[in-house]
Amino acid sequence: MSMFMGEVATPPVPGGELADRSVTVTPRVDVLETENEFLVLADMPGVTPGDVDVRFEKGELSVHGRRPSSRTEESTTYHRTFAVADTVAADKITAELKSGVLTIRLPKVEAAKPKRIAVSG
Repeated sequence: MSMFMGEVATPPVPGGELADRSVTVTPRVDVLETENEFLVLADMPGVTPGDVDVRFEKGELSVHGRRPSSRTEESTTYHRTFAVADTVAADKITAELKSGVLTIRLPKVEAAKPKRIAVSG
């Protein structure tokens, strides 16, 4: 069973002053699966760790980031949300941002990991 059941619609940027001076971007994301975990790699160039918010709530993984623009009072906002299957150990999720790539590790629950079954004969 795949971790991602589908992408959740991205909500529009709320109105107000900030919305007039920012651009919302859906970051490019790669999802990899190993025996023990899922890896989510999101391109977020120019974002610092303090400007990233990663949340897992009610079966959804949400990624938000903000990068100040070189243009006057304009910024870029990154946003992406995914529905996640119940094979993820939510209390063990970790995230790291290096060189503009956000890496989110979603460990699998023990029941979802492959098991080797001995064959007798």
